[in-house]
Amino acid sequence: MNHEAKLIELPKIEDPRGNLTFVQQNDQIPFSIERVYWIYDVPGGQIRGGHAFKLQQEVIIALSGSFDVLINNGEEEELFTLNRSYFGLYIPKGIWRSMQNFSTNAVALVLSSTQFDEADYIRNYAEYIRYLNTN
Repeated sequence: MNHEAKLIELPKIEDPRGNLTFVQQNDQIPFSIERVYWIYDVPGGQIRGGHAFKLQQEVIIALSGSFDVLINNGEEEELFTLNRSYFGLYIPKGIWRSMQNFSTNAVALVLSSTQFDEADYIRNYAEYIRYLNTN
């Protein structure tokens, strides 16, 4: 699948007292971080996301628990399971994504390259396909 989405292994400092992982923009994260948000308390069976961004890039990290991220470039789909806090999924702009199969107490941390802008969202899949065909 040609989409440039990829797993990023984050630094993991192991210590008998507990491990530590960190991120730094333009180092592990391939963009300047403009916004950080997290998704939690997702009821069983719910799907989050279901949209694409025209400009925003993201890195999604499972801080706790596990969940799947299904990405789609308009031609192919690929499923990523996030279940380790020292891996992040980089998703470039223009990729449709949805998050599903959240475990109990899962926490998804999202690092974003832009501040919130409703105009950047493509929330309808048919509109997404039209957008891909005109850009």
